[in-house]
Amino acid sequence: MLQQLGLIGTLRDEDQSPEEPDTESEQEDEPIVLNRKKKLGSRGAKDFNADFDFGERDGPTNDDWVMADVMKQLKNKRTATTLDQKIEKIRKKRKAEERCAEENLENQEEEEEDVKPAAGEEADDDEDEDEDEQDDEDEFDSDDEEILTKSDTLRDKERRGRKRKGGEEAPDSFYADASQFDDQLTFDDMNLSRPLLKAITALGFKLPTPIQKACVPVGLLGRDLCACAATGTGKTAAFMLPVLERLVYKPRTTQVTRVLILVPTRELGIQVHSVARQLAQFTSITTCLAVGGLDLKSQEAALRAGPDVLVATPGRLIDHLHNTPSFELSHIEILILDEADRMLDEYFEEQMKEIIRLCSYNRQTMLFSATMTEEVKELAAVSLKQPVRIFVNSNTDVAPFLRQEFVRIRQNREGDREAVVAALLTRTFQDHVMCFTQTRKQAHRLHILLGLLGLKVGELHGELSQNQRLENLRRFKDDQIDILVATDVAARGLDIDGVKTVINFTMPSTVKHYVHRVGRTARAGRSGRSVSLVGETERRMLKEVVKSAKSSVKARVLPPDVILKFRDLITKLEKDVEAVMKLEREERELAASEAKLSVAQKRLDGSASSSDSQRVWFQTQQERKQSRVSKALQEFDLALRGKKKREKFLKDGKKKDLTSEERSQFEILKAQMFAERAAKRERRPKRARAMPEDEAPTKAANQKAGKGGKKSVFDKELTNTSNKALKHYRAGPSFADRKRLGMDRKRPGSSRFKKK
Repeated sequence: MLQQLGLIGTLRDEDQSPEEPDTESEQEDEPIVLNRKKKLGSRGAKDFNADFDFGERDGPTNDDWVMADVMKQLKNKRTATTLDQKIEKIRKKRKAEERCAEENLENQEEEEEDVKPAAGEEADDDEDEDEDEQDDEDEFDSDDEEILTKSDTLRDKERRGRKRKGGEEAPDSFYADASQFDDQLTFDDMNLSRPLLKAITALGFKLPTPIQKACVPVGLLGRDLCACAATGTGKTAAFMLPVLERLVYKPRTTQVTRVLILVPTRELGIQVHSVARQLAQFTSITTCLAVGGLDLKSQEAALRAGPDVLVATPGRLIDHLHNTPSFELSHIEILILDEADRMLDEYFEEQMKEIIRLCSYNRQTMLFSATMTEEVKELAAVSLKQPVRIFVNSNTDVAPFLRQEFVRIRQNREGDREAVVAALLTRTFQDHVMCFTQTRKQAHRLHILLGLLGLKVGELHGELSQNQRLENLRRFKDDQIDILVATDVAARGLDIDGVKTVINFTMPSTVKHYVHRVGRTARAGRSGRSVSLVGETERRMLKEVVKSAKSSVKARVLPPDVILKFRDLITKLEKDVEAVMKLEREERELAASEAKLSVAQKRLDGSASSSDSQRVWFQTQQERKQSRVSKALQEFDLALRGKKKREKFLKDGKKKDLTSEERSQFEILKAQMFAERAAKRERRPKRARAMPEDEAPTKAANQKAGKGGKKSVFDKELTNTSNKALKHYRAGPSFADRKRLGMDRKRPGSSRFKKK
């Protein structure tokens, strides 16, 4: 009927997106154009007026109010110059030197020929004026363009071996499975309040996603659940809607924190907080954000007011629990772990134990992630009460409309990785690209290198201040920069509109890390592309990804001349990279000396009071240092197979000038460290452990408690096998126990000495 009327129908959920025809070897359809955005910039400005605005919009046009309180908490540290300014300064200096060298060469040739041009003087002046514009527009000569515009070759990647099963059987630790949901369910059928439905309409949500259809009804019942769905399918709204619906009918007597949402990274916490505020904008529900990098005092004031919903990272939350008066977790009714597998790994292990110990025992717990691990299943078996399993997608499913490509790095050619990435970003993928690296050092180097090539680049990793991280993220979202180079800190949960391509500088440590990285594109039903560089030592990871892929996987082959050209160009830029890093070092040293001078001045003026109480942590400094050192040594020993190789690696790593091969090997080594440690942890046999007093009882005990039974003191003491308990039993009852049990009461006539 649509065709008869001359209309085009939209894609439904059951329809498949149109794919390109797969062939054994095909050239890219789109011709490669260098500096495409610069050449089309003036024409695009004429086609579309940036100041034009539509008269009517469906929802609220300005979302600045959501981030207003977050921006107030940022610590504005003024820097002398940004990294982009330093890169631009070095680029201009290099171009000026090249221009001077060319002029000197021309002068020498003219002196040798003893020819004085008369009519050409005016033309030379005009050429000098146009050189600056040409330098900015054309990074490559016409000779280079003949080589660099050669098309890449795409081939299908063969599947070898049997394909893994898409779904996993529900383990015995789950009480029920609710993965099958009503596909016809709408937001109006979920029995949500009118303020929430109004907010859903204002946000532009039309129909719920599968994870929302499955989770919202179960969450409204107050059941514990463990949910797994692919990246970009709306998991945040899936747990926020039932939470807010229950808070609409909260008791008005006391203002306490009832909901705690824990997230692994600061950026994800800010994003979840903004979604919660937007969904609760027509209600009286209050929210609070407690993540690192923001102002402590304003967070303490907000926590003392007792917000209904608290979004926090584990470290900052524990800081407030031990240092903010009148703030506690005893009234928590709902605990949510977003990216649960990351929250329960070894890096957050001690902090999560401390938080769960301080939480209320009678609570609803919800675990959400795109990938689930054994640690999550163990927590579900031990801590959750009759948990419901909701697995809309498999553990290793990528987004449905993602096109996966791989570039093979030949043996002894690991140093070509930077050249391959530069070629991809300069020739093929020139905007809306996220490039992931394993280390912060490599991310920073790529930022400098690509900036010197004339690309608009930003970086996102843990060494930046919170202000810099949010600023780079904002610039990338607003299309002020085309490429965002990031570590795994940006691989989880971040929802950035319009990301077209994800590039992996090295393959991540596990398939689950790969799923999260490539999940930054092809979100919410859109299409996207991922390009990963695979070396010989990473072939095993590639095979696992190909086996679990549901659509065809492509192998991209770059022309060798192109790689060689970019490698030579990077070699020429090494001096400029070192010059930019030197400027950064000088600025850091100057900032450090200014900070010391400021502290000394405050002490002289007496404004820095020595009576300020020092902040307390649940671990001593010695314990934290010891745990970090032991984990680091274990990582090196696992990856390098012994202490001698570790010592040699550390000795070689202190060299200032590393080759491109050594830098790539270090990136791969970091991924191998995590992968081997994770594999060793999975092979470890499950031990029968006694339950500590402060942890929740098992499932059988939960059912017993639900029937009205109470855990006896005998059960508690019988299962406590700690060293402290053993010493206590050997020493006999203490004075307090004697007094409690009545053992210190003297019976009449039972004196130690007989009366004479």
